[in-house]
Amino acid sequence: MALSADAAPRGIDLGDPAFWRLSAQARAAAFARLRERSGPVGFTDRATGRRCWALVRHADVTPVSRSPEVYLSGPGATAPEPARWVRAVFGDSMADLDDPRHADLRRVVGRAFTPRLIAEVERDIRRTAVELVDRLERERPTDFVGSVAAELPYRVVCTMMGIPPEQRRRILARTDRAAAPAGVARRGLRVPGGGLRVLTATQLAVAALGRERRRRPTGDLVSALVAADVDGRRLNSRELGAFFSLLLVAGVETTRNALAHGLHLLTAHPEQRALLLGDLDAHLGGAVEEIVRYSTPIVQFRRTVAVDHRLSGIRLAAGDKVVLFYGSANRDEAVFRDPDAFDVTRSPNPHLGFGGGGPHFCLGAHLARRQMRTMLRELFTRLPEIRSTAAPETVPSSSGHRVRALPFTF
Repeated sequence: MALSADAAPRGIDLGDPAFWRLSAQARAAAFARLRERSGPVGFTDRATGRRCWALVRHADVTPVSRSPEVYLSGPGATAPEPARWVRAVFGDSMADLDDPRHADLRRVVGRAFTPRLIAEVERDIRRTAVELVDRLERERPTDFVGSVAAELPYRVVCTMMGIPPEQRRRILARTDRAAAPAGVARRGLRVPGGGLRVLTATQLAVAALGRERRRRPTGDLVSALVAADVDGRRLNSRELGAFFSLLLVAGVETTRNALAHGLHLLTAHPEQRALLLGDLDAHLGGAVEEIVRYSTPIVQFRRTVAVDHRLSGIRLAAGDKVVLFYGSANRDEAVFRDPDAFDVTRSPNPHLGFGGGGPHFCLGAHLARRQMRTMLRELFTRLPEIRSTAAPETVPSSSGHRVRALPFTF
C-alpha cells in the first residue's frame, strides 16, 4: 500500500524517546528520508498522546516562523508545555508569548541594550576570552566544556546582568545540575523537582537584585530593565526572573554547545581547520555560521495552529501542534549544496540556527556570534594546536544538542 503524503516512513517515530537515543548519523538519515515527503509529516507525541506535525524542510520552517498570527507560541513553544501554574508563579518566558505581549516585552528589553551597554559587553567578552586562555595555559585542564565553552557565556551573561560574583558559582552549579539530565523526556528548567527548585532560587536572587538596582542603579542590564523607559514601562520581578532564566537556557546553553561542537568539528575536519588558521580574518565569520548550521544547538521549537489552513498541501486544523526541526532544515538538500559536508567557506549560508526569522528570531544572535568569534580567535591565535582528543560526550535529547564534556589538549 502506498504511503500517504503525511505519513512517516516505517521505523521513524519522532515521538518515541528511543528515536532520540539513536546515533547522530542514524537520526540525520531518518530526517533525510522525512524531507523526501512533500510537506509536514504527522507523528504522535508519546508524552501527551497528541498528534503533531513535523516540519523538516527549510521551505516549511521559514514561513511558519514568519507567520505568528497563524502559528502561535503562547500555548507553549517547548515540550512539554509549561504548566499554567508554573507560568502563573514564575512568569512567562518570551519564547511562550504572542503579540502584543511579546512585542511589548521585546521592546523593553531591546531598549535596555543601549550602545554604551553593548560596547561594554563586547569589551567584557574580549577580557573574558583572554582570561580563560590565560588560565588554560596555567592550569592545562582536560575538559573543554567546563574550562571554556560553559565558562565564557555564563560569565558574560552574569557580568552583563550585574550578578554579584559571590552568587555566580551557586547559580551555575544549580543550573547545570538541572539541565544535565534533561534528556529526551525533560527540558531543564521546565520540569518539576530539581528544575523548579533551581528556577525558584534563581528568580528570588534576581528579584532581590532588581529591587536593589531600582534603589541604586549601576549601569548594568538589570538596572536598565527595571528602570522605566520613555513610555513608563519596566520589567517587574517575575518578568525579570523569567528573562534571566531564558538567558541561562537560550543564551548560555546554546553558545556553550556551539563552541564545544565547533572545536570538535574543526578537529575532525583538518582541511577546514587549515583553511581557517591560514586566514582567520577571511574565514572566521564563515566558520561560526557553519558551526551553528552544522551543530544546530536548538533541535526544535513548537507552535500551535490558530486557524484551519493548508501548508505545503497538507491540511492543518486549529489546535494542531507543529514542530519546527531546525537541524533538519539546516541539512535541506534543496537549500544547501552537499549539506552533510562541514565547509567554513559555505556561501550563502541561510541556516536557521537562530530561528527562521519572524518575531521570535533569537534576540541574542549578535551576542552569540560575537562570543564565538572572539573565543575562537583567541584560542587559535595563542594555542594553534588546540584540538579535541575524543568525540563529545552528548546528552540524548529532543530539545538541544547538549555537550556534557569534551576532552581536549593543546
